[in-house]
Amino acid sequence: MKTFYCEEIACGGCAARIDKALDAAGIRHSVDLENKTVTVDGPAGQAAEILSDLGFTPAER
Repeated sequence: MKTFYCEEIACGGCAARIDKALDAAGIRHSVDLENKTVTVDGPAGQAAEILSDLGFTPAER
């Protein structure tokens, strides 16, 4: 499992966009809106690329 901090996660809409994109890629994950983190159980590099494509800046935690 890998956790990314994404400062830009600001609302439920952000979390929904992340959920939709990671679900489409088949990556198991959870989004913690309060802590602005995304934890992935799968290919971390692919998840980071998806987050970047969505406009987030994933920083490994």
